[in-house]
Amino acid sequence: MRIFDWQTLDDTQRRAALARPEPQARAEVTRVAQEVVSAVRQGGDSVVRTLTQRFDGVSLEALSVTANEFAQARRKLTAAQIAALERAARNVQAFHAAQMPQPLALQVEPGVHCEQIIRPLAAVGLYVPAGSAPLPSAVIMMGVPARIAGCPTRVLCTPPMRDGNADAAVLVAAQLCGIEQVFKAGGAQAIAALAYGTQSIPKVDKIFGPGNVWVTAAKQLVANDPEGAACDLPAGPSEVMVVADSTARADFVAADLLAQAEHDPLAQAILVTSSRELATQVNAAIASALPGLKRRAILDRSLLACRCIIVPDIDTAIAVANQYASEHLLLEVEEPRRWLPTIRNAGAVFLGAWSPEPIGDYCSGANHVLPTYGHARALSGLSVRDFVKTITVQEISAAGLVALGPTAVTLAMLEGLDAHAQAVTRRLAALAGVPL
Repeated sequence: MRIFDWQTLDDTQRRAALARPEPQARAEVTRVAQEVVSAVRQGGDSVVRTLTQRFDGVSLEALSVTANEFAQARRKLTAAQIAALERAARNVQAFHAAQMPQPLALQVEPGVHCEQIIRPLAAVGLYVPAGSAPLPSAVIMMGVPARIAGCPTRVLCTPPMRDGNADAAVLVAAQLCGIEQVFKAGGAQAIAALAYGTQSIPKVDKIFGPGNVWVTAAKQLVANDPEGAACDLPAGPSEVMVVADSTARADFVAADLLAQAEHDPLAQAILVTSSRELATQVNAAIASALPGLKRRAILDRSLLACRCIIVPDIDTAIAVANQYASEHLLLEVEEPRRWLPTIRNAGAVFLGAWSPEPIGDYCSGANHVLPTYGHARALSGLSVRDFVKTITVQEISAAGLVALGPTAVTLAMLEGLDAHAQAVTRRLAALAGVPL
């Protein structure tokens, strides 16, 4: 890790120390994604199959996963693997069931009744990548809240493996979440298929799920099209910030940084510590752990953006953390809960030495779909609320309109909207028996 002393940096240098890796050339990525989206929108299944052959090297006769493929997938997993997926799904179910918004009804003043009703999204598309690391955990994180919300149509797309089948663990996780419609399609072509529909893949109202830069670009394109589909969080490379003091274990901190850095060459891992000695120990622990890790090639690239920031105290560390607004924030300090009220910007917070981030990735019950790239300043992680809509209802009695109507008329005229005012005054006149 490169080591910076926060107190010696000016504002420009501090911004540079917290700068995120630049993604690939956005204009070119957007151009390619637009071509794919347009082609799928016009050609449907045949284009999806052609692009699957081109990008994934797999020739498919049909995109849909059959009942036999589901059965084969379950046989490929061990009992222990299935039990782990089941336990993770139970914990996600328990935590997310408590998030379900509740309807409300209120008499704001006599004769003025307002309600909030809850409706599930009619059709949702879940995208699960399956490149170097298939993500059955992502199925659970999206599929469980979609089921709790009661979304009647839940469609999952995931790229095929080299043998033409979908990843077995992804299929088993889909079954655990009650998802019956799974299609072997990946990349920008899958996003386009979900957004506009094809001969076999249903059109959905909102698309969820992580992906590479082309998937992200495609999601942005279809979300900006009124005929496309809304999308979940804006996605960027994974990131973690560890705030640690002299009580932290260097091997734990190093493991936490490496766990996030192995996701992607653009992933970022940052240590903020009040202990220069710990920084030195963490650097040594990273160097020691690297040779034995399978994703060494990715780590060698992502660690170029890994850095350590030395601060005078934990108050300053928290200020740095709030400025960075990390996807994952680990507090490996003495009395970590003491600092929780000071955290303003983070996707998810992990308190103490015994709360490694992968527990949240997989099975604590909290959702691992979180805002990245600084969006934690304004956005929250995925929850059941993302799969439902709240609709307000207003019912005004005649007496309520007589009492409140003049206020609406005054405000409408204040804004110069006389047609708004007339929608009220005509009713007031009718109630008073006065012709207009």
